[in-house]
Amino acid sequence: MLLALALALAADPNSPHPHHGIITPYTGAPPVLSFTAAEQAQLDAGKVVLQQQQVASGGRGIAVMNIHALPTTIWSKITDYKDYPKMVGQVSECGNYRVVGNELYTRFVLEVAGMDVEYFIHHTWHPEANYLTWTLDYARKSDLDDSVGYWRVAPISSTPPLSRLEYSVDIRVSGFVPGFVQDMIAKKGLTDATSWVKRESEKAG
Repeated sequence: MLLALALALAADPNSPHPHHGIITPYTGAPPVLSFTAAEQAQLDAGKVVLQQQQVASGGRGIAVMNIHALPTTIWSKITDYKDYPKMVGQVSECGNYRVVGNELYTRFVLEVAGMDVEYFIHHTWHPEANYLTWTLDYARKSDLDDSVGYWRVAPISSTPPLSRLEYSVDIRVSGFVPGFVQDMIAKKGLTDATSWVKRESEKAG
């Protein structure tokens, strides 16, 4: 059965994706977030704050946390795609296949229940404005139907080093991906997706 499922996944770097996006992409800086007193207290206590954002294609979750590191350190981890297999659970292969200025094209392979889910991401990094957005690279066929998201890293203080991390991702999984694989990808969750950044950034100092 696993062989049949593996054959169903059809990522292909030599073929275009079936469409050019079904999720509303970010066309500029993500909206500025505001926090209640309770949410601010959570951030100050080192906890993750989860918010919901409405866009044309539906609801989108956002995870926010404070990290005891400078933005440069945090960005060095987020954009170190070749080392994602060492830092990020379920990522078995990762690396840039094209870099044009601050446009980063990256191949990801997730290992989920013994299967490889392969997809191609087009990142647009704005280091001067503290954010990075992405969509699929629609010139290549991915196993994901679509993916849109952003990272934002804003400085809070330099002494001691403290920064605020924001992360949001909206994923649509292709209909031919089995339900149990979709569930396992979804369970990665916003909290898990940001915890590795905190761990690796604070470890780096």
